Amino acid sequence: MPSVTDLHYVSLAVPDLAAERRFFGETWGLIEVAEQDGKVYFAAEGMPHPYVIVLRENEERMTDLIGFSAESREDVDALFEQVKASGSKIISEPGPADGPAGGYAFRFFDPDGRAMEVISDTTPREFRELDKGEAIPIGISHVVFHSPDHKGLANWFENALGFRLSDWIGEFMVFLRCNKAHHRLAILPGPPALNHIAFDVSSVDEMMRGLARMHRNDVELSWGPGRHTAGNNTFSYFLTPNGNAVEYTSDLEEVDEETWEVTHYEATPDITDQWGTGRIITGNVPHAEMSPDKALWQVPA
Repeated sequence: MPSVTDLHYVSLAVPDLAAERRFFGETWGLIEVAEQDGKVYFAAEGMPHPYVIVLRENEERMTDLIGFSAESREDVDALFEQVKASGSKIISEPGPADGPAGGYAFRFFDPDGRAMEVISDTTPREFRELDKGEAIPIGISHVVFHSPDHKGLANWFENALGFRLSDWIGEFMVFLRCNKAHHRLAILPGPPALNHIAFDVSSVDEMMRGLARMHRNDVELSWGPGRHTAGNNTFSYFLTPNGNAVEYTSDLEEVDEETWEVTHYEATPDITDQWGTGRIITGNVPHAEMSPDKALWQVPA
């Protein structure tokens, strides 16, 4: 069964582009690689993806587009047929991709109305191994969505894009993978919206150093530091100047496809934070209250 191979990028529209641009480039640790048609493209130093975050200015904060990688043009074509067979509304058929890195892609809406792209054959960028103490993202790690039908949406991702089930927490959170990383996507109940975007750093030490850098730059900690159980990854969460939730994470578990068994964890506070440290700062909460994304069913600008 054809499958996407990775989470490629997230494209965001924000009211204050200048502030978001400074945050992702100067504070968070991404590198600005292009500006084209009113959009600013950021890559991560440790990843060959030509970009992982795209920003544009807009009156409303919205999630414009979620991009997933495919291995080849043939896989893009096969995935297009799967997505079309799922009943999803198509935005554009396979063809030349937009953006500064070229490629071959198609776009569509998921069942909740999020705009998505599957893309291959982009021009990869040179990347490097990060030095100890840099405490910047290796690359993009995962996204978490809310959905009014989170179980149905998980099934759709399995059938349309080839994701595989990794774990469940209770009946309310499902973790899905498209490569050896434990999850590139997780889904929670709620109005259709993006919960957060996570970025891998190279160790728990780098996660803590990144947390310290956020503190020095007056970026308030939303939740953390702690360690999840499903995926076993560390976490610390923050809000960007425009209110987008972002996470530094490390040590995300890798899956052996031959031996992996799905675990259904009981939903307890220790499951979401096995260290029990995430709520030490009184009043901090994991994420803001969700409302439906304002970009649902809109063709990306």
